[in-house]
Amino acid sequence: MKKKPIIIGIESSCDETAVSIIQNRYVLSNIVIHQYIHKKYGGVVPELASRLHDKNMIIAVHKSIHSAKIKKNEIDAVSFTLGPGLIGSLLVGASFAKSFSMGLDIPLLTVNHIQAHILTHFIKNSNINNYCPKFPFLSLVISGGHTQIVKVDDFFQMKILGSTLDDAIGDTFDKIARILGFHYPGGPMIELFSKNGNYKKFYFSKPLINGLNFSFSGFKSHILQFIKNKLKKNPLFIKQNISDICASIQRTIAEILLEKMQKATLKTNIFRIALAGGVSANYEIRRMFISFAKKNKKWEIFIPKKEYTTDNGAMIAITGLLKYEKKLFDNIYVSPYSKFKEF
Repeated sequence: MKKKPIIIGIESSCDETAVSIIQNRYVLSNIVIHQYIHKKYGGVVPELASRLHDKNMIIAVHKSIHSAKIKKNEIDAVSFTLGPGLIGSLLVGASFAKSFSMGLDIPLLTVNHIQAHILTHFIKNSNINNYCPKFPFLSLVISGGHTQIVKVDDFFQMKILGSTLDDAIGDTFDKIARILGFHYPGGPMIELFSKNGNYKKFYFSKPLINGLNFSFSGFKSHILQFIKNKLKKNPLFIKQNISDICASIQRTIAEILLEKMQKATLKTNIFRIALAGGVSANYEIRRMFISFAKKNKKWEIFIPKKEYTTDNGAMIAITGLLKYEKKLFDNIYVSPYSKFKEF
């Protein structure tokens, strides 16, 4: 019997050096090395990120191969993130993947980072349902750098229906967190404090954006002005109300996302929804989507397990495997790109 192909996936688009090995859609290993040093700078420093990728890449690959309990010459192809992302970080991953491909004389598979987040759902047991969504479905991609509604007709047939006109949702969380005095990354801190808060305590108006696009810059400015006005009257306002502020902000953002997806389902008549990206780990967003799906029987909701929400090598490896099965190979002359390209 012919052996199922083994694919290694390399992700280095931002500040996580992530390597995973997949066979038959099962994850054999999933190693992520985090770059915690960026916390003291209040955000990711691109040059520092690329240097740390260079230092961590070989370590992550060795750990992944060891954890998968295979030998490197058993790997059938190498996949890696081509873009979008930080160009220096992407170049580190691309250079290593190309060398790995040439050294073992195995195919090279390039991966679009956003597609990979969506295709995470085709890893075995990767979402809360423990089964894959059927085509077509809608994906809400929410991360530090992206906020998009994508219509997915097949593995590599995707169309963007809506996107952010300015700030991405994850970046919005972090910027609002900075206003509240939290250190980077601030999104998880807002979630943490919101758990003991009353989301009805404060009202924040939602951006009025036509169609399926998003805009968060005005919302962020509204929060800033709200906080400034309150602090003028009471310098201890944030400290005394932090949990309620966080709960109210988080609830409003979750409602914005849910309302847009309701519009998308009515426009497309597609009621299978798959969340993807780092912000899909947020408890309130997950809770609201699950709750809405329970009340609206047409909806079928797919949410990744938390280890597959943030950037990881498994999403790169599964995309690589799906391309391998279709023989969609690439050559070593491909160049990484920093800005988003159409699928």
